[in-house]
Amino acid sequence: MFKITILCIGKFKENYWKQAQAEYLKRLSPYAKVDIIEIKEEAFSSQNQKDVITKKEAEKLLSKIPQNTTVITLHEHAKQKNSVAFSEFLSQLCAQGDHLCFVIGGPLGLHQDVLDASDHLLSFSELTFPHQMIRIILEEQLYRAITISKNKAYHY
Repeated sequence: MFKITILCIGKFKENYWKQAQAEYLKRLSPYAKVDIIEIKEEAFSSQNQKDVITKKEAEKLLSKIPQNTTVITLHEHAKQKNSVAFSEFLSQLCAQGDHLCFVIGGPLGLHQDVLDASDHLLSFSELTFPHQMIRIILEEQLYRAITISKNKAYHY
């Protein structure tokens, strides 16, 4: 069974995000134990505060990474994988017994300290998405990757 932690900045406020997450966590439950750790996002009034805000968020994120995990940080400038390659990547890590921790930043992105502490950087697109949406995309891609590795009818 996969052991996955999703460590993210911000909580879902809108019900449609909560409903989407509940659906994917339900789908994942036979295959993976998924824990969600939400870190309160720092308030900011200007993008000029990016370094200060992301540094504060980095300190909180880094303190919440579970011990003995492989840290995979989602970052817009990282290498992309298609769904099959992502499935193979996850299968390889889980075959080693790795507990995976995915990190998702907030509206201002991530501080370099988080990127430096990561074992892998991953991008789902060159496009920029709201951090709430990328969390749902991650959960869907985790489900897709697992169904690919289990030869279940989902990915065509």
